[in-house]
Amino acid sequence: MADFRSDTVTKPSPEMIAAMASAEVGDDVYGDDPTVNALEKRVAEMFGKEAALFAPTGSLTNQLAIRSLVKPGEELLTELTSHIVRAELGAGAAFSGITTRTWEGVRGSFKASEVMRIAAPDAGPYLVSTKAIAIENTHNFGGGYVQSFDEIKELRKASSAAGMKMHLDGARIWNAHVASGISLKDFGSQFDTISICFSKGLGAPVGSAVLSSAERIAESRIWRKRYGAGMRQIGFLAAAANFALDNNITRLAKDHESAKAIAVACAEISPDFIDAAGIQTNIVALDLSAVNISASELNAALAGEGILASALGPNFLRLVTHLDISDLDMAKVLDVLPKLLKRALVAK
Repeated sequence: MADFRSDTVTKPSPEMIAAMASAEVGDDVYGDDPTVNALEKRVAEMFGKEAALFAPTGSLTNQLAIRSLVKPGEELLTELTSHIVRAELGAGAAFSGITTRTWEGVRGSFKASEVMRIAAPDAGPYLVSTKAIAIENTHNFGGGYVQSFDEIKELRKASSAAGMKMHLDGARIWNAHVASGISLKDFGSQFDTISICFSKGLGAPVGSAVLSSAERIAESRIWRKRYGAGMRQIGFLAAAANFALDNNITRLAKDHESAKAIAVACAEISPDFIDAAGIQTNIVALDLSAVNISASELNAALAGEGILASALGPNFLRLVTHLDISDLDMAKVLDVLPKLLKRALVAK
């Protein structure tokens, strides 16, 4: 099967497995796993932060970050379709008592002026006060949209002046970095906390990290243990992340080119399916609302042809390119998907 469901479905390469097998390990709960300690130091420095903490998932690193910025009963602002509010099962409210309010942006985007218009940084004793703003970059449900760095800088300036903090859900910040040319340190300079992922795009089998000040990371280490995610000899996993950082960042440009090729092929059938010019990274989000086929039906038809994708809504089908997509996989999807879309378009 050609697996386009997500960039999380990759398998470790033989070279990555060799790096894992040779890793020096210790007990991370005691803080003496040298490989994970080195990884945490490395990624903190990459983004210009004081410290970092390795964790099993990006949902956890997001939650550790926002609870360090927002107290129970206070408010986090984020976009309507962001991962934090759509795909983390209400964790901010369930675990940390955080209330959220959202804006709706085209493909998950934002305008600093609009975010500041709805923010309430000091709402007094009777209304909820906004304490932090979360930006997702790239934006998953926005089809891999890369946020405007000018808008990020403008929002940082305005929100800081009002006493609010900013969190970056950077699960795919590597893709944003490669696509935009903006340095990781420049991204890091605009946010108080950052969540990064090693298994999305980079090919590691598991793992994310939260980055911030030394004080916040020390607190997050306690909460990681409290949530049941204190791990032991995780240097084996950290070694995979280190290998991914060494070898798999610049190659993301190939994934972006592959996604663009799929989008162009679909847009040639009808531009209603996708704006191919807007594809910046590795996610292809097809809008099927103009045809008489649901995302689940198209997904089933693709599966019958040996292609796996993701139906993420009644009319929303997502394909994600990654390092395990072969030339044969690309040839198959570029042959099959346009034919299925053309058939649906004729039948509408």
